[in-house]
Amino acid sequence: MTEGIVSIFAGRETTYLAKKISQSYGIELGKSIVTQFADGEFQTSYEENIRGKDVFIIQSTFPNADNLLELLMMIDAAKRASARKIIAVIPYFGYARQDRKDKPRVAIASKLIANLLTTAGVTRLITIDLHADQIQGFFDIPVDNLYASSIFYSYIKNLKLDNPIMASPDTGGTRRAASYAKALDTGFVICFKQRAKPNVVERMKLIGDVEGKDVVLVDDIIDTAGTITKAAELIKSNGANSVRAFCTHPIFSGSAIERISNSVFDEVVVTDTVPLKQHSDKIKVLSTAPLWAEVIKRVQNFESISSLFQYKK
Repeated sequence: MTEGIVSIFAGRETTYLAKKISQSYGIELGKSIVTQFADGEFQTSYEENIRGKDVFIIQSTFPNADNLLELLMMIDAAKRASARKIIAVIPYFGYARQDRKDKPRVAIASKLIANLLTTAGVTRLITIDLHADQIQGFFDIPVDNLYASSIFYSYIKNLKLDNPIMASPDTGGTRRAASYAKALDTGFVICFKQRAKPNVVERMKLIGDVEGKDVVLVDDIIDTAGTITKAAELIKSNGANSVRAFCTHPIFSGSAIERISNSVFDEVVVTDTVPLKQHSDKIKVLSTAPLWAEVIKRVQNFESISSLFQYKK
C-alpha cells in the first residue's frame, strides 16, 4: 500500500472542501501557510516535510486571480521541496469557458492556464465536469476529468419521480442531457437559446414535449442563473409537472441566488466545488469529498478511475 507517502494540502479558498476530503481519505490535512504582505503580495510555504511524497494540492481557480496564483506558487514550492509527485486537484477549473478563439484577437485562457500549471511543475491534474472536454488535450500530463453524475444519479433515482425527463438549458449541453437520459432510461428535451451578449439571453425555444413531465435540467455551471431560470419558466409554461436543476459548479454571480429563490424550480441541487456565498431554501448541496478521496486512493494504487462512472441501473 502507498497511502503513507500521500500528503493533502489546500489553498485558502478551498480549505472547506479539502478538510472533508482528507477526513474521508483518512489522514490529516497538511500544514501550509500563506503570508500576506501589506501591498497585497503573498507567499506560500509548507510547514512540514514533503520530500519524496506525493503531494495533492486542492484549490479551485474561480476569481479572483489570486486563487490561481496561489495554486501555482504552492506547486512551485512543492517542486522546490523535492516532492515526488505534484497532483493538482482543481474542483472548479476556472477560465474553462475560454477554450477556443470565438472572435478575433482574444486569448484562449484555458490553454494558457494549462501551460502555467505544467510549467510550474504539476505531474497530474484531477478536476470534475470540465466545461469543455477538449481542455484535456491542452495538457501533456495525465488529466482525470471526473463526473458529478455519479453523485446525482442516485439522488435523482431516489426522488422516485412519476414521469421523469432530462433537459438541457442550451444546445451545448445536449450531450450531457443525453447521457443522463440514457443512464436513467428517460427521454430528454433541449432549450435552444440565442444570446444578445455574454450572460444575457435574447430568446429561447423548447425542443421536445414536457406536458405532464417531471423535468430535470442538467448543467455544469450556473453563473448568473439567467439561462437556467428562463429555461425553467419555459418548461413550466409548456405544461411540466415539476422542474428541478442539477448543476456541478454553483458560481452564483450577481443576483443568481435571488433569481433561483424567485424561480419556478422545486429545487436546485449543486455540489460543493465552489463555496456558496449565500443560501436559499431551494438550493441543496451534495458533497464531492468522498469521490475525491476515492479517486486519490485509486491514483495511488494504480486502479481504474473510469469504472467509478459506469452507472449500473
